[in-house]
Amino acid sequence: MSTAQQHLDNFLQKYSPDMEKLGRSAISHLRKRLPGAICMVYDNYNALAVGFGPDAKPSTLPLSIALYPRWATLFFMFGATLPDPDGVLEGKGARIRSLRLEDGMATLKSESVDTLITAAVLQAGWKLAPKAKGELLIQSISAKQRPRRP
Repeated sequence: MSTAQQHLDNFLQKYSPDMEKLGRSAISHLRKRLPGAICMVYDNYNALAVGFGPDAKPSTLPLSIALYPRWATLFFMFGATLPDPDGVLEGKGARIRSLRLEDGMATLKSESVDTLITAAVLQAGWKLAPKAKGELLIQSISAKQRPRRP
């Protein structure tokens, strides 16, 4: 029987080597940054998305990362109400804001993005548990998918 991690590894292997590396690094970074997170994986038509939250309810996810063939985007599900003094968030919708990882992991590890992650966690009322293990859940796998390589 396959584990959730094996499934995620298989999903990531569909991408170009550079995107696979960025995806693995970003997911690993966020799992360490958010100890105890429930990570929900969606291998959808357009992208591979991994949401991070305090429980297994998609409605409570404060953030997620999505991998497309040519870029990765970090989404803040309630980003419209987050303070963004550096103006890095994009979007004009009622709730969601995002930022493309233009410089890969350098963007994700930047001080402004780390501040946004902290604000999103606090806004969600999520109490991070430094020693908590977390869980990886495969939520959906779309039968039809766009090519994962450009």
